[in-house]
Amino acid sequence: MGFRHLDVRREGVVEYVTLNRPDVRNAFNDGMIAELTWWADAAAKDATLRAVVLAGAGPVFCAGADLEWMRQVAAYTHEQNLDDAHAMARMFMALDRLPVPLVGRVHGAALGGGTGLVAVCDIVVAADDAQFGFTEVKLGLIPAVIGPFVLAKIGRSAARELFLTGARFDATRARTLGLVHAVLPPDQLDTTVAEYVREVLSGAPGAIAATKRLIADLARRNPSDAAALCAEAIAERRASPEGREGIAAFLEKRAPRW
Repeated sequence: MGFRHLDVRREGVVEYVTLNRPDVRNAFNDGMIAELTWWADAAAKDATLRAVVLAGAGPVFCAGADLEWMRQVAAYTHEQNLDDAHAMARMFMALDRLPVPLVGRVHGAALGGGTGLVAVCDIVVAADDAQFGFTEVKLGLIPAVIGPFVLAKIGRSAARELFLTGARFDATRARTLGLVHAVLPPDQLDTTVAEYVREVLSGAPGAIAATKRLIADLARRNPSDAAALCAEAIAERRASPEGREGIAAFLEKRAPRW
Protein backbone atom coordinates (compact mmCIF):
# COMPACT_ATOMS: atom_id res chain seq x y z
CA MET A 1 0.00 0.00 0.00
CA GLY A 2 1.25 3.47 -0.86
CA PHE A 3 0.93 5.94 2.04
CA ARG A 4 -0.11 9.58 1.76
CA HIS A 5 -0.17 10.39 5.47
CA LEU A 6 2.58 8.15 6.82
CA ASP A 7 6.28 7.79 6.15
CA VAL A 8 7.33 4.18 6.71
CA ARG A 9 10.89 2.91 6.46
CA ARG A 10 12.46 -0.38 7.41
CA GLU A 11 15.91 -0.87 8.91
CA GLY A 12 16.53 -4.57 9.35
CA VAL A 13 13.99 -5.93 11.82
CA VAL A 14 12.84 -2.47 12.96
CA GLU A 15 10.17 -0.36 11.27
CA TYR A 16 10.02 3.43 11.68
CA VAL A 17 6.52 4.89 11.21
CA THR A 18 6.21 8.67 11.08
CA LEU A 19 2.92 10.57 11.04
CA ASN A 20 3.41 12.75 8.01
CA ARG A 21 0.90 15.61 7.94
CA PRO A 22 3.14 18.34 9.36
CA ASP A 23 1.10 21.12 7.76
CA VAL A 24 -1.77 20.26 10.15
CA ARG A 25 0.44 19.19 13.08
CA ASN A 26 -0.02 15.52 12.16
CA ALA A 27 -3.71 15.68 13.06
CA PHE A 28 -5.90 12.69 12.35
CA ASN A 29 -8.29 12.49 9.44
CA ASP A 30 -10.03 9.46 7.98
CA GLY A 31 -7.12 8.88 5.58
CA MET A 32 -4.49 8.73 8.32
CA ILE A 33 -6.72 6.49 10.44
CA ALA A 34 -7.19 4.07 7.54
CA GLU A 35 -3.45 4.01 6.76
CA LEU A 36 -2.40 3.42 10.38
CA THR A 37 -4.95 0.60 10.69
CA TRP A 38 -3.81 -1.04 7.45
CA TRP A 39 -0.16 -0.72 8.46
CA ALA A 40 -0.75 -2.17 11.95
CA ASP A 41 -2.75 -5.12 10.58
CA ALA A 42 0.04 -5.91 8.12
CA ALA A 43 2.77 -5.45 10.74
CA ALA A 44 1.04 -7.88 13.10
CA LYS A 45 1.40 -10.61 10.45
CA ASP A 46 5.08 -9.86 9.68
CA ALA A 47 7.13 -12.57 11.39
CA THR A 48 10.37 -10.74 10.59
CA LEU A 49 9.40 -7.54 12.44
CA ARG A 50 10.91 -7.13 15.94
CA ALA A 51 10.17 -3.52 16.95
CA VAL A 52 8.44 -0.35 15.77
CA VAL A 53 9.23 3.31 16.43
CA LEU A 54 6.32 5.75 16.09
CA ALA A 55 7.11 9.45 15.60
CA GLY A 56 5.71 12.63 14.08
CA ALA A 57 7.07 14.83 11.29
CA GLY A 58 7.55 18.55 11.80
CA PRO A 59 7.28 20.48 15.08
CA VAL A 60 4.81 18.24 16.95
CA PHE A 61 4.01 14.56 17.45
CA CYS A 62 0.23 14.71 16.93
CA ALA A 63 -2.28 17.47 17.65
CA GLY A 64 -5.30 15.16 17.78
CA ALA A 65 -8.17 15.34 15.32
CA ASP A 66 -8.00 17.52 12.22
CA LEU A 67 -10.51 20.29 12.96
CA GLU A 68 -11.44 20.68 9.30
CA TRP A 69 -12.25 16.99 9.18
CA MET A 70 -14.21 17.34 12.44
CA ARG A 71 -16.20 20.15 10.84
CA GLN A 72 -17.17 17.76 8.05
CA VAL A 73 -18.13 14.88 10.33
CA ALA A 74 -20.35 17.19 12.36
CA ALA A 75 -22.72 17.06 9.40
CA TYR A 76 -22.73 13.24 9.30
CA THR A 77 -25.73 11.21 10.31
CA HIS A 78 -25.57 9.30 13.60
CA GLU A 79 -24.85 6.09 11.68
CA GLN A 80 -22.02 7.72 9.73
CA ASN A 81 -20.51 9.13 12.91
CA LEU A 82 -20.79 5.70 14.54
CA ASP A 83 -18.95 4.08 11.63
CA ASP A 84 -16.29 6.76 11.84
CA ALA A 85 -15.81 6.24 15.59
CA HIS A 86 -15.57 2.47 15.10
CA ALA A 87 -12.86 3.03 12.48
CA MET A 88 -10.80 5.08 14.93
CA ALA A 89 -11.33 2.49 17.67
CA ARG A 90 -10.08 -0.24 15.32
CA MET A 91 -6.94 1.81 14.66
CA PHE A 92 -6.12 2.15 18.36
CA MET A 93 -6.85 -1.53 18.98
CA ALA A 94 -4.66 -2.59 16.06
CA LEU A 95 -1.76 -0.55 17.41
CA ASP A 96 -2.33 -1.69 20.99
CA ARG A 97 -2.35 -5.37 19.97
CA LEU A 98 0.85 -5.35 17.94
CA PRO A 99 2.86 -8.41 18.99
CA VAL A 100 6.11 -6.41 18.92
CA PRO A 101 7.16 -3.47 21.13
CA LEU A 102 5.85 -0.11 19.95
CA VAL A 103 8.21 2.70 20.98
CA GLY A 104 6.82 6.23 20.91
CA ARG A 105 9.10 9.17 20.12
CA VAL A 106 7.19 12.25 21.29
CA HIS A 107 8.11 15.88 20.78
CA GLY A 108 6.26 19.17 20.64
CA ALA A 109 2.72 18.23 21.56
CA ALA A 110 0.51 15.18 21.85
CA LEU A 111 -3.08 16.30 22.36
CA GLY A 112 -6.43 14.52 22.36
CA GLY A 113 -6.11 11.50 20.12
CA GLY A 114 -2.38 12.21 19.94
CA THR A 115 -2.15 11.47 23.65
CA GLY A 116 -4.21 8.37 22.91
CA LEU A 117 -1.45 7.27 20.55
CA VAL A 118 1.04 7.76 23.37
CA ALA A 119 -1.12 5.55 25.59
CA VAL A 120 -1.00 2.58 23.19
CA CYS A 121 2.79 2.68 22.93
CA ASP A 122 4.62 0.14 25.09
CA ILE A 123 7.57 2.46 25.70
CA VAL A 124 7.48 6.24 25.34
CA VAL A 125 10.43 8.63 25.11
CA ALA A 126 9.40 12.28 25.34
CA ALA A 127 11.17 15.60 24.89
CA ASP A 128 11.32 17.61 28.11
CA ASP A 129 9.38 20.44 26.46
CA ALA A 130 6.59 18.19 25.16
CA GLN A 131 3.00 19.01 26.09
CA PHE A 132 0.14 16.57 26.61
CA GLY A 133 -3.58 16.96 27.16
CA PHE A 134 -6.97 15.32 26.85
CA THR A 135 -8.47 18.49 25.46
CA GLU A 136 -11.73 17.07 24.08
CA VAL A 137 -14.03 18.79 26.60
CA LYS A 138 -12.67 22.15 25.47
CA LEU A 139 -14.28 21.39 22.10
CA GLY A 140 -17.52 20.03 23.50
CA LEU A 141 -16.37 16.45 22.87
CA ILE A 142 -15.30 13.57 25.12
CA PRO A 143 -12.17 11.32 25.15
CA ALA A 144 -14.29 8.26 24.45
CA VAL A 145 -12.39 6.13 21.92
CA ILE A 146 -9.04 6.63 23.64
CA GLY A 147 -10.53 6.21 27.13
CA PRO A 148 -9.83 2.49 27.70
CA PHE A 149 -6.20 2.78 26.62
CA VAL A 150 -5.54 5.90 28.68
CA LEU A 151 -7.15 4.51 31.84
CA ALA A 152 -5.00 1.39 31.48
CA LYS A 153 -1.94 3.66 31.51
CA ILE A 154 -2.71 6.39 34.06
CA GLY A 155 -5.60 5.06 36.15
CA ARG A 156 -9.04 6.36 37.01
CA SER A 157 -8.07 9.11 39.45
CA ALA A 158 -5.70 10.90 37.08
CA ALA A 159 -8.17 10.43 34.23
CA ARG A 160 -10.89 12.13 36.24
CA GLU A 161 -8.75 15.21 36.73
CA LEU A 162 -7.29 15.41 33.24
CA PHE A 163 -10.35 14.33 31.24
CA LEU A 164 -12.70 16.68 33.09
CA THR A 165 -10.46 19.75 33.03
CA GLY A 166 -8.95 19.24 29.59
CA ALA A 167 -5.84 20.85 31.07
CA ARG A 168 -2.49 20.48 29.38
CA PHE A 169 0.40 18.97 31.31
CA ASP A 170 4.12 18.65 30.76
CA ALA A 171 6.39 15.69 30.15
CA THR A 172 7.48 15.49 33.77
CA ARG A 173 3.86 15.06 34.89
CA ALA A 174 3.31 12.55 32.08
CA ARG A 175 6.20 10.49 33.40
CA THR A 176 4.86 10.63 36.95
CA LEU A 177 1.53 9.30 35.65
CA GLY A 178 3.21 6.45 33.75
CA LEU A 179 2.14 7.81 30.38
CA VAL A 180 5.78 8.21 29.31
CA HIS A 181 8.90 6.44 30.53
CA ALA A 182 11.84 8.71 29.73
CA VAL A 183 12.02 12.51 29.53
CA LEU A 184 15.06 14.09 27.88
CA PRO A 185 16.21 17.16 25.98
CA PRO A 186 15.02 17.00 22.35
CA ASP A 187 18.51 16.36 20.99
CA GLN A 188 18.75 13.15 23.04
CA LEU A 189 15.51 11.54 21.88
CA ASP A 190 16.95 9.48 19.04
CA THR A 191 19.82 8.14 21.13
CA THR A 192 17.45 7.02 23.88
CA VAL A 193 14.98 5.50 21.41
CA ALA A 194 17.86 3.54 19.88
CA GLU A 195 18.87 2.29 23.34
CA TYR A 196 15.35 1.03 24.01
CA VAL A 197 15.24 -0.65 20.60
CA ARG A 198 18.53 -2.41 21.34
CA GLU A 199 17.14 -3.63 24.65
CA VAL A 200 13.97 -5.10 23.16
CA LEU A 201 15.95 -6.72 20.35
CA SER A 202 18.04 -8.52 22.96
CA GLY A 203 14.94 -10.39 24.13
CA ALA A 204 13.45 -13.47 22.49
CA PRO A 205 10.79 -12.38 19.97
CA GLY A 206 8.36 -15.14 20.88
CA ALA A 207 8.73 -14.40 24.57
CA ILE A 208 8.13 -10.69 23.99
CA ALA A 209 4.96 -11.39 22.00
CA ALA A 210 3.77 -13.78 24.71
CA THR A 211 4.56 -11.19 27.40
CA LYS A 212 2.50 -8.55 25.62
CA ARG A 213 -0.44 -10.96 25.48
CA LEU A 214 0.04 -11.82 29.16
CA ILE A 215 -0.01 -8.15 30.21
CA ALA A 216 -3.28 -7.62 28.33
CA ASP A 217 -4.81 -10.78 29.79
CA LEU A 218 -3.79 -9.93 33.35
CA ALA A 219 -5.37 -6.49 33.12
CA ARG A 220 -8.76 -8.13 32.58
CA ARG A 221 -8.56 -10.67 35.42
CA ASN A 222 -8.77 -10.71 39.18
CA PRO A 223 -5.74 -12.02 41.13
CA SER A 224 -7.17 -15.50 41.75
CA ASP A 225 -7.90 -16.05 38.06
CA ALA A 226 -4.54 -14.56 37.10
CA ALA A 227 -2.57 -17.11 39.13
CA ALA A 228 -3.66 -20.02 36.94
CA LEU A 229 -3.06 -18.00 33.78
CA CYS A 230 0.47 -17.08 34.86
CA ALA A 231 1.33 -20.65 35.86
CA GLU A 232 0.23 -21.94 32.47
CA ALA A 233 2.08 -19.17 30.64
CA ILE A 234 5.44 -19.72 32.34
CA ALA A 235 5.15 -23.51 32.06
CA GLU A 236 4.67 -23.15 28.32
CA ARG A 237 7.59 -20.75 27.92
CA ARG A 238 9.99 -22.90 29.98
CA ALA A 239 9.48 -25.80 27.59
CA SER A 240 9.56 -23.63 24.44
CA PRO A 241 12.59 -23.60 22.10
CA GLU A 242 13.27 -19.98 23.06
CA GLY A 243 13.05 -20.77 26.77
CA ARG A 244 15.46 -23.67 26.47
CA GLU A 245 17.86 -21.65 24.34
CA GLY A 246 17.78 -18.70 26.72
CA ILE A 247 18.61 -20.83 29.77
CA ALA A 248 21.30 -22.73 27.88
CA ALA A 249 22.91 -19.49 26.66
CA PHE A 250 22.93 -18.08 30.18
CA LEU A 251 24.54 -21.19 31.63
CA GLU A 252 27.05 -21.39 28.78
CA LYS A 253 27.86 -17.67 29.09
CA ARG A 254 27.09 -16.88 25.45
CA ALA A 255 24.60 -14.75 23.52
CA PRO A 256 21.29 -16.49 22.82
CA ARG A 257 20.56 -17.47 19.22
CA TRP A 258 17.48 -15.47 18.26
